[in-house]
Amino acid sequence: MFSTVNRVFLTLLLAFLIGFSSHSVALSPALFKVEKAGVTSYLFGTVHVGDKSMDGLPKKITQAIEQTDEVIVEVNIEALNAFEIQKRSIPFMTLPQGRTLKDEISAEHFEALKQYFAAKQINIALFENLAPWAVMVTMMQIEYQNLGYLEDYGIDKQVIAHAKKHNKPIGELETLEQQLEMLSSLGVKSDLMISTTLAQLKDVEQYFLDLVNAWKKGDMDTLNKYYQLSFDDSDYGKFSEEVMLTQRNNNWVEQLTPRLTKESLFIAVGALHLPEKHGLITQLKAQGFNVTRL
Repeated sequence: MFSTVNRVFLTLLLAFLIGFSSHSVALSPALFKVEKAGVTSYLFGTVHVGDKSMDGLPKKITQAIEQTDEVIVEVNIEALNAFEIQKRSIPFMTLPQGRTLKDEISAEHFEALKQYFAAKQINIALFENLAPWAVMVTMMQIEYQNLGYLEDYGIDKQVIAHAKKHNKPIGELETLEQQLEMLSSLGVKSDLMISTTLAQLKDVEQYFLDLVNAWKKGDMDTLNKYYQLSFDDSDYGKFSEEVMLTQRNNNWVEQLTPRLTKESLFIAVGALHLPEKHGLITQLKAQGFNVTRL
């Protein structure tokens, strides 16, 4: 079983960024209808990377996109070129001048990272100016790419592509800088994240199998279970939930509430933003919206 910090980091630090899927499970994720004042919108939980089995949105999703006035995503990365993303990300991912990765973590964990990258024929010197959280993200990217999981099959990317195809405006709930600031703030326990991540990387695919299969089947009970597993009552568990989900969900609901009574929106955000008491489903219901599973 993953430690709390590792579960939070791998599952929720990236807002359900990393998805591993089974070819045997048909793609039928949950879609919710949001209604108030005679206006109908849709809420869809996504994963941001996937494999070939996730290529192609289900018909109910494409139809919902086509019926709405605008598609809303967390951040529309597709609107930015690689150079612009890099330029805006570097200030958050790099350490202050005069400091290196070796200064930010214990000697033991630096050596463990050195061995990890050496086994993959990568020189750790490439990362000496990166913040520890950025190194962790890089490690996870290496792992899922080696297993054949790509952003090209990510559901967000497919939603945006379908919206563009049908000339739908694409709105954002936050900026790239806001997401990077959030990720940066989770680096307060870098040594613990490194140790648990290194220990569990070999089990990543198995851990995510049930989680993403649950997403593919629209199994909200299992998604709720993984949410609860990912956040316990430890200081770090509470902190991560507050930073990763509660604050962001609150901000999103504040933005969305006035619009949802005037415009038909298709809202696509990371799947674990939907469940539990701070999730979008519960918060929208509390604002008087009728939220029903389709």
